[in-house]
Amino acid sequence: MPHFKTSSPFALICALAPLALAAPAAQADDPIAMRASAEHRLASARLNRPDGSDAGYVTLTETPNGVLIEAELTGLPAGEHGFHIHETGSCSPDFSTAGEHMTARLDNAETADGESEAVHGFERAAGPHPGDMPNIHVPESGALHIEVLNARVSFESENALFDADGSALILHSGADDYETQPSGAAGERIACGVIEREM
Repeated sequence: MPHFKTSSPFALICALAPLALAAPAAQADDPIAMRASAEHRLASARLNRPDGSDAGYVTLTETPNGVLIEAELTGLPAGEHGFHIHETGSCSPDFSTAGEHMTARLDNAETADGESEAVHGFERAAGPHPGDMPNIHVPESGALHIEVLNARVSFESENALFDADGSALILHSGADDYETQPSGAAGERIACGVIEREM
């Protein structure tokens, strides 16, 4: 405990003030603490292959403009792969339990190929699904860091990741062609991770 020799209560208050402010200042400089604020809620998903081995870790941050998805992936086959949000938070007993892509009702079906729900693909007038995202490109090393903002989903409001049955991230064996129904002819599901709330 510091010992302060002072002749007045005011001087003692001035001496102690820097100690009282030190902890909040340190927290304000901590980027993890800042991202975990009420304005930036966090979720995560651990991706696994069908044999249960690890394929990477994904952090999801809710922002005023959508959900920022940051992934550290490892041990993947080189090449182009479809990467989507699926409608059910399950990867067990197999990846089919994650269901289809997360979709949504359309505001104006008459001008969107007569569809009442969004269809798959960035190349379709009635698309994309809220769960559609750009392909990822894995180098020969099999390791990849990516960041993508999905502006069509949220944690709890429109197209909610945390609805009654949750949601999951799926990585496919091939590229999404952004057009073929229902999932872009992207091939088998080679990794799956249930999206779980961090706070």
